[in-house]
Amino acid sequence: MTHRPTTLERAYELAREGRCRTVSDIKQALSSEGFDRIQDSLYGPTLSAALRKLCQEHYVAPVEQISPSQEAG
Repeated sequence: MTHRPTTLERAYELAREGRCRTVSDIKQALSSEGFDRIQDSLYGPTLSAALRKLCQEHYVAPVEQISPSQEAG
């Protein structure tokens, strides 16, 4: 049996992974992963501030792919 993290645990994981820039990004990622009751689980200014801070500390912007025609330009 595999362990699935709670919504809150996964939210913190996503904030630390560096893919989410905002709390809204975390909520979208959770939704796409099939979590439910996200708004209920991530409610409150203290929690939002903590997740926002983690996002800001760990966010890494995706590297944009440059096409060969743009390189030559």
